Amino acid sequence: MLHLSRLTSLALTIALVIGAPLAFAAQPAPAVAPAGTAATSKPPLPLEELRTFAEVMDRIKAAYVEPVDDKTLLENAIKGMLSNLDPHSAYLGPEDFTELQESTSGEFGGLGIEVGSEDGFIKVVSPIDDTPASKAGIQAGDFIVKINGAPTRGQTMTEAVDKMRGKIGQKITLTLVRDGGTPFDVTLARAVIQVKSVKAQLLESGYGLIRITQFQVKTGEEVSKALAKLRKDNGKKLNGIILDLRNNPGGVLQAAVEVVDHFITKGLIVYTKGRIANSELRFSATGKDESEAVPMVVLINGGSASASEIVAGALQDQKRAVVMGTTSFGKGSVQTVLPLNNDRALKITTALYFTPNGRSIQAQGIVPDIEVRKAKITNEADGDYFKEADLQGHLGNGNGGADKPTGSGGKPKAMPQDDDYQLAQALSLLKGLSITSGR
Repeated sequence: MLHLSRLTSLALTIALVIGAPLAFAAQPAPAVAPAGTAATSKPPLPLEELRTFAEVMDRIKAAYVEPVDDKTLLENAIKGMLSNLDPHSAYLGPEDFTELQESTSGEFGGLGIEVGSEDGFIKVVSPIDDTPASKAGIQAGDFIVKINGAPTRGQTMTEAVDKMRGKIGQKITLTLVRDGGTPFDVTLARAVIQVKSVKAQLLESGYGLIRITQFQVKTGEEVSKALAKLRKDNGKKLNGIILDLRNNPGGVLQAAVEVVDHFITKGLIVYTKGRIANSELRFSATGKDESEAVPMVVLINGGSASASEIVAGALQDQKRAVVMGTTSFGKGSVQTVLPLNNDRALKITTALYFTPNGRSIQAQGIVPDIEVRKAKITNEADGDYFKEADLQGHLGNGNGGADKPTGSGGKPKAMPQDDDYQLAQALSLLKGLSITSGR
């Protein structure tokens, strides 16, 4: 099994614990324990390792082929310290920290793809809707083997991401491999990515679709507005809702909690566990269910990660929705951003999150209640069947209403479910749930 060894983003994939980071700073321990108390001081410093570190620095400065200053060496040491903890912990320089802050607000520069590294290759975790990447046809699971003709094999994730960044409007060519096939080129222009995190529309009368592309600070508020819009467009209470979280790389933890809160009246949503007290958090419903308890289906796939899995897992455990699609990504850890001086920060894993039933999603993901894999839909043309209403002298309908001869239905308006097999299956299930619930 391939191991996803490194995950970073041109979008946002982490869960931010808002308001908690600064509380994690521990008070300095006294240099000497008070007399008469048990020894509670910290373990002695690893002097041998510190001597080795200092010696390595001196050797590099003296013998490396090009001069290297102390600042560069120390920054690289810090980066290595963080990057070797787990795939999601990192040292954020000024540019990275600024990008992270911009991405949570919903506007940032780039291509609009979530990337990771697998066995030394750069892999697309998911493209973001309505960005250069999604418009160019880049798909989750594609491997980026070259950037502007330069092979990515052997590059660090940071190096590859830096090469994909650039001036707005500037073109870049990615060489992709899909499903082990022949490499092909995709040329796209860098853009300011303005991600609208929530979209909503009626699929049919009574049945609404809410699509969340990623979890930003205002996503909970946007879902509330989407529910109101669907009810207004429908003119009456909905019969059912589909919540589409496919290829949603995650985002702000609090936003995921707010979204779930719009669909349940009571109960636990998610809780986190870590080594320090501030990482022990529990989030429960506030009783402001805005969905009117209508039947619900949640769509997920392998590109659904982090905050998406919190939402799907909570609604699944609370028996509020049927989860459909394929197993999600499996990122069950919480990252906290700890600001440092000089516009820098640490992004460090501080906790694991658990669904209401105590499930850890880490490295396993959410397993759907009904597995539906992606497939292509090919509609067959309807034959022009001769109907009763075509017969000369036919009787009229005793209950009134116009006759419906052949061809009277007209061509239906194209809808998203027409060429989206998973969405079409979700809508069919939703109709069945609506009928059996008496709506």
